[in-house]
This record gives sequence, structure tokens and C-alpha cells, in this order.
Amino acid sequence: MSKQGLKYWGCAVLAAVLLVSVARAATPIKLGLNYPHTGEYREEGLMQKRGALMAVEEINAAGGLFDRPLELVDRDSASQPDRARRNVDELAAEGVAMLFGGASSGVAIAASDQARRHNLLYFGTLTYSNDTTGKDGHLNMFRECYSAWMAARVLGDYLKREYADKSYFYVTADYTWGHTTEASMREFTDTTDTDRHRSVRVPFPGARYHQIEEAVKAAADSDAEVLVLVLFGEQMVQGMTIAQQMKLPERMQIVVPNLTLSMVEQTGPFIMAGVIGAAPWTWNVPYEFDYARGQRFVEGFSERYRTRPSTSAASAYSIVYQWKEAVERANSFNSASVRRALEGHRYSLLKDEQYWRGFDHQNVQSVYAVRIKSRDQVMKDTYRQNFFEIINTLSGDAAAPTHDQWIAERRRHDRPLELQ
Repeated sequence: MSKQGLKYWGCAVLAAVLLVSVARAATPIKLGLNYPHTGEYREEGLMQKRGALMAVEEINAAGGLFDRPLELVDRDSASQPDRARRNVDELAAEGVAMLFGGASSGVAIAASDQARRHNLLYFGTLTYSNDTTGKDGHLNMFRECYSAWMAARVLGDYLKREYADKSYFYVTADYTWGHTTEASMREFTDTTDTDRHRSVRVPFPGARYHQIEEAVKAAADSDAEVLVLVLFGEQMVQGMTIAQQMKLPERMQIVVPNLTLSMVEQTGPFIMAGVIGAAPWTWNVPYEFDYARGQRFVEGFSERYRTRPSTSAASAYSIVYQWKEAVERANSFNSASVRRALEGHRYSLLKDEQYWRGFDHQNVQSVYAVRIKSRDQVMKDTYRQNFFEIINTLSGDAAAPTHDQWIAERRRHDRPLELQ
């Protein structure tokens, strides 16, 4: 080949390399959101998608990740584990770099197990069952929100002081979150005597109205002084509405262990006033404890969507940022490398310091017991969503199960004593 031919050939090769580099730089990094767009938890799903989109757009506006934009790709789980598994397969086939989502623990556990088969990390946004990072935990699963155990610890700390020796009645959704929440609540309120502190189960998903009504009526017919509605989403909305119709708030303290903004809004502040529950985050936390970054998130979300952000929105938003920063620390998209960059990492984003615990991948963070404010207080907010009065706070280390307790739980279920 002549010198001139070699020159042209070299230029062509260089141009091809540059084109490939430019194409790669412009190729989006896909994030897979597996969330309930339909079904009983669709309102929580909507909040997750909004929080995730906000994080993605902020990161892209700041230059993306390794000079590449993020792209959110989503699928509707409808809160059905089998459908969530299929979604994971489809999202993996599309080339997502990670997966997150879920507003049902059964869905999150199933989806994370399927993600492990594709060697992808899965982040739970709203999955409160102890099993998620307990007996069903594995190397590819990270939970950003708190657990039923942590919620029960902060609630039990308050209820044992204020309602000592009272009789309880539990109305519980019949799946993993409901079971572990009731068990944890019983342990931390000293109500393990099932003869005195009775319970009934409500089918999940798909409970009919009359089934929830029958369960609440059983509580009404008892002599209980505290009614614990271990229900979530639309089931909780129906349960509270029925309880109000039966005038139960006039003679019982009602406790809903896991409260979210969407659930309170759907039910209405008049019905929910005085209800006690728990949350890992509420939109007023950054203002009450002066967390500037959290305040900016609330204000930006509120202006963008004309509503206050819920726990689900904050969780999805935080996950996108946490994964992005772990990729940067690892300088790699490799799941094992990103996992190691997450384990033990401490950070502050929307509240005080949080960290990803290495032995179970639980996010350890402060947790809050809350009471729903009266309607007149609620209505003072610009968006009429000033729902939550913080009545008790526990640090993450005080609320989370210890390593020894985690080992004991894994041993009870004959699971490996290290994540695999």
C-alpha cells in the first residue's frame, strides 16, 4: 500500500474509532423500574416513578454518569410476584444496568431473586417485610427503606409508654409483610399473648370489601383498646373507612404500622386524624431537623408535581443517586464492584446520616413514629398535606436488628449465615 493509501486508511480507522466513542458516549445508561402502575398499590408506584424521574433528570442536567445520560425504563408489576419476575427478564433483555422498585414485599423478594439470576443488583424502594433483608436476603438485594422490625421498634418504644397493659386487636394482610409486621409489633408492644390480643387475617391481594368489613367488625366486637391495622394501600383505606363508620376511633387508639402520604390522602384527614404509625421519612422531616438538601428535594418535587413527596418518592430518588455514586466510586458498572462500593458506605442526602450495612444490605437510618394531625392543621399547608406530627424518633442502630439477631433468624430458616 502506498504512503498516501496508508494515510487514508489510518484516517478512516481513526474516524471509525471516534464515531464508536461518540456513539458510546451518547448511549443512555438504562435503569429498570419495576413498580405497580396498576393494582392496589398504584398510588405508591406513581410516587416512586416521580421520584426516580426527578433524580434521573437532575443527574442528566449535571452531565450524566461518565458523560452518558441515564434513561428510566419501567414495567408494571401490578403488585404480582410472577409478573414482577417476567418484568425483570424483559428489563434485563433491554440491557438495564440495575433494577429497583416494588410496593409489596412479595414482589420485591421475587423480583430481586430473578435479578440475581441476571447478575443485576435490585434495590427495594418500598418493601417492609423483615424477610426482604432477613431470611430471603442475598448479595444482589439492597433495601433502602426500613423494615417491619424497625417500624415496630420505634412504635413499640412509644406505645409501651402511652398504652401499657392495654388490650390489642390485629387486622393483618395475609402475606409476608403483614405476617412479619404483626410479629414484630407483638414483640415490641408485649402483646404476644394471642388469647388476650387477638387477630384476624385479610387476603392479599384482592381482598373483597366484605372480607375487610368482617375483619374490622371482629375488632369492634372485641374489648380491645388498641386496634392495629396491618394493612397497606387500598386495603388500609377501606379498613380505616369502615372503622370510622363503626365509630371505632371514639373508643380505640388506631395504629397503622406503616403510614404513607398517599394512603393518608386517599383516606382523608378527617378519618385519619389521631392515627399513629411509623415512617422512615416524611416530607416535613427536613424542616423539623433542618436538613437543607432534603428541603431542596421537597421544594423541587412539590413545584414539579404539585404535591408533597411521599416516602416512596424519596426512596426511589435516593436509590438512583446512591447507585450512580457507587458506580463512580467503583469506576465500573459490574454488579459485584458496585455492591462492594455500597457495603458500609455512609452518606447524608435527604436526612441525617444513613449507611448500607454490609452483612444484610439493610439501609440503617433514623426512623419515626408519627401521629396524623387534625384536619385544620392539615389544611394550613399549601398542598393540604401537612399530615405528620413526629412523636418519637429512634436512631437506625437502635431500631435495626443486630448481627446476632440476623444470624438467629437465618439459622431458624436454615439459610446461609452469609449473603450469597
